[in-house]
Amino acid sequence: MNEKASLRARAEIDLAALRANVRELRARAGGAQLMAVVKSDAYGHGAVPCARAALEAGATWLGTATPQEALALRAAGLDSRIMCWLWTPGGPWREAIEADVDVSVSGLWALREVVAAAAEAGRTARIHLKADTGLGRNGCQPADWPELVAEARTAEESGAVRVTGLWSHFACADEPGHPSIAAQLTVFRDMVAHAEKAGVEPEVRHIANSPATLTVPESHFDLVRTGIAMYGISPSPELGTPADFGLRPVMTLAASVALVKQVPAGHGISYGHHYTTPAETTLALVPLGYADGIPRHASGRGPVLVAGRVRTIAGRVAMDQFVVDLEGDLTEPGAEAVLFGPGDRGEPTAEDWAVAADTIAYEIVTRIGTRVPRVHVGA
Repeated sequence: MNEKASLRARAEIDLAALRANVRELRARAGGAQLMAVVKSDAYGHGAVPCARAALEAGATWLGTATPQEALALRAAGLDSRIMCWLWTPGGPWREAIEADVDVSVSGLWALREVVAAAAEAGRTARIHLKADTGLGRNGCQPADWPELVAEARTAEESGAVRVTGLWSHFACADEPGHPSIAAQLTVFRDMVAHAEKAGVEPEVRHIANSPATLTVPESHFDLVRTGIAMYGISPSPELGTPADFGLRPVMTLAASVALVKQVPAGHGISYGHHYTTPAETTLALVPLGYADGIPRHASGRGPVLVAGRVRTIAGRVAMDQFVVDLEGDLTEPGAEAVLFGPGDRGEPTAEDWAVAADTIAYEIVTRIGTRVPRVHVGA
C-alpha cells in the first residue's frame, strides 16, 4: 500500500507553490519588502516549513498574531525579523524582547508594559505603533495618537524602546474602489506625518494586506503583509481566481475511502436521514468530519472528487466521517477522495468549499484540525 493510501487523511502542502507565490507577490509589491504572515499555523499550512519557504523566496519579515507564535518561530531557529501584534495585559513582553521580536503597541497600557519589560531585560525593545485608521479593531484612535506618540518618543529618548514601524490595517481592501480605502490611506498618511514630525524615524511604514498588495499599489509604502495570497487563495474572488493573480493554491486536502458498499433504494444516510437514496446505489465512506474542520453546515453541499467525478456529500457531516453517493459507480477502499486542491485534476478548490459553506476560503484552510497530518512537499 502506498504512503498516501495508508493515511486516513492528509493535507499536502506544496512548498514550491508557496515559494512561487511569494516571488509573484514580491514582484507586485514593487520596491516594498514583504512580510510573510504565518499566524494560525500559517493559515493551517504549518508555520515553520512555510516560514522557511517564504524566506527562501525573498520574504524579509515574518508576521504572527500572538507572541507565542512568534516565540515558536524563534525556538525553531528562524532568525529573520519577526513582528507580532495581538497582545493582552501581562503578556510575555520580556521574552519577546529577549528574542528580538518586534512588538505592536496600540495603546498606553501596552507601551508602559513594554517599557517595564525592557528595563527587566536590560535591552531596548523594538515596537511598531499601530494606528486605527478606520477598521475599528486594534490600533490607536487618531484622537489618542498624539499622546501615544509623545510617550513613545520619551521612551525612545530614555533608550527603552526603538520605534521601528508605523502601521495600520484595511477594512475593505478586498473591495477595490470602496471609499474606505482612500479614506484610511489619508488618515494613515496624516498619522505617520504626525509621528515623524514628533521625531519618530520608522524603518517601515505598512498598511497593505494581501488584497491591497494585489490591487492598491499606492498602499505599499515600505512593507506589504501578505497572508492568504501567499497560500495561493484569492483574497477577492469577485475580482479574480488565484490564477488571475499569478498564484497557485498550496494545500490539497484528501482522505482514503474507508468503506464502499451497496445499499437499496430508500436507505437513509447519516444522522437525521436528511438524505435518502433515490435508487439502489453505491456509497463511499470518507473518514473526515467536523472534528477535522469539515464544515457541518456544508452537509449535503460540500464537493468531493472521488471515483473520477466530483460528488456532493450525502446527508450530514458527522464528527469523524461523511458519506458520498457514487450513484452506482465503483471504487475500492483506500481510493483517494479529494476535498480540495489547486483544481488541476478537476478537484474542487477551497473557494468551492467556501461557497458550499457560505463562508470564505480563509476559514476553510485555517479550520483543518490538528489530527490531519500536514505533509510538506517541494522542500
